[in-house]
Amino acid sequence: MFTHSDGTGLHPGWVSGLFSRIAAEAGLPPISLHGLRHGAASLSLAAGVDVKVVSAELGHSTTAFTQDTYQSVFPDVAKAAAEATAALVPLPSHRRSGGGK
Repeated sequence: MFTHSDGTGLHPGWVSGLFSRIAAEAGLPPISLHGLRHGAASLSLAAGVDVKVVSAELGHSTTAFTQDTYQSVFPDVAKAAAEATAALVPLPSHRRSGGGK
């Protein structure tokens, strides 16, 4: 929560507008504060941070909500998951040719 020096809350629209202006002045692509939250949570989950940690940081009451809302599958994460799964599948043993049964 963003507050004035006396502790009263700032209007969310004002904070969002200020953030947008700062991001534009810094030459950053347009993104909302909520977009940053979503991106940070998604990247944390993709990096392997335990969903309980991410959920607690976001203030969610359940990890299921965090997963349903923020966990997306990045191509690299999907590829790594497929390769890890494939590594568990045993490959057939091939007999060497030449003289033996």
